[in-house]
Amino acid sequence: MERESDMSLHVCPFWVGYLLLSPVRKLLTNPDRILEPYIRSGMTVLDAGTAMGFFSLPIARLVGESGHVVCVDLQERMVASLKKRAVKAGLDGRMEFRVCTTDSLAIDDLAGSVDFALAIAVVHEVPDPRAFLAAIFAALKKGGGLLFSEPAGHVSGDGFNGSLSLARAVGFEIRTTRKILRSHSALLSK
Repeated sequence: MERESDMSLHVCPFWVGYLLLSPVRKLLTNPDRILEPYIRSGMTVLDAGTAMGFFSLPIARLVGESGHVVCVDLQERMVASLKKRAVKAGLDGRMEFRVCTTDSLAIDDLAGSVDFALAIAVVHEVPDPRAFLAAIFAALKKGGGLLFSEPAGHVSGDGFNGSLSLARAVGFEIRTTRKILRSHSALLSK
C-alpha cells in the first residue's frame, strides 16, 4: 500500500476504481450474495482496501442502523469518492472512513472489536502482507472472520497459498475455501 503520490505499479490506479463499480461486475460478482452468509445486523465490519466501496455500501446495508463499517484505503481520493457515494445512499451514518499508510492499516484502536473483515483484491498490493494480515487479526474479536480473496489474474494459486501460510503464521485458521468468480478465496477465522 502506498500513498497516491508514491504509487507503484502494484497499487490500483484511482481511475480503475470507477471500473470496479461497473454494473457488469455486480452481475458477475454480486456483493450481496458473497456477503450475506457472513454479515448480520449490528455487526462491526472492516473493509480493508475499500477503494470506492463496491463491497462497503452493501456491507453498510447488511449491518443495518445498529451496525458499523470501517472503510480503510491508502488512496485519499478513493476514500473521498466512497464517502460521497455513502452520503448519496444515506448510509454514511453507519460508516467510518480512514486513510491508511504504507506502514500502518490505521486500525490499532479497533483491537478485538471487529466481528468480520474483508481483504478483497488487496493483499497482493501491500508491501508487507504479514503485517497487514496481523493488523486485521488483532482487530478481530475471538471467533471473528476474514473473507480473503485475490484476483486469479494477478495472483497465482501458489502465491495465494503463500499468503494463506502468512495468515496461518499470524494466527488465522482456514475455515474453508470459497468460490468467487476469477479469484482465489478463503474464509479465515481468529
